[in-house]
Amino acid sequence: MSETKAPEQHSTTSAMHDEHPVDFNSYLRRCGMILAVVLCAVSLMIWASFLQLGWGPKVAIILCIAGVNAFFVAGFLMHLLSEKKMVYTILGFTVSFVIGLFGLTLWAMNDFPRNTVIH
Repeated sequence: MSETKAPEQHSTTSAMHDEHPVDFNSYLRRCGMILAVVLCAVSLMIWASFLQLGWGPKVAIILCIAGVNAFFVAGFLMHLLSEKKMVYTILGFTVSFVIGLFGLTLWAMNDFPRNTVIH
């Protein structure tokens, strides 16, 4: 019985490798490039924190750099650029749910019951 299962498992394993051919050297090169981009982005954020600007523009610059950094990490290292529609649908619902929770929290921040004493 185990003799008949072994070829099936082997053929399934080889079929899985044929579906997603991966060039390991290319993948390592891409990960190295993303690491360089992330390190540059972190360096830019640190540099931007020392700029002689107001607090608002400084935060806006740092958030823009962090957004680019997050795009590279999520898109390439987490493979979100090559995902299917179902994954994006689930991520969309998750993001909308989190934004809804933030909104409810901010909306109810000053909604205290009657006769509540604030110290």
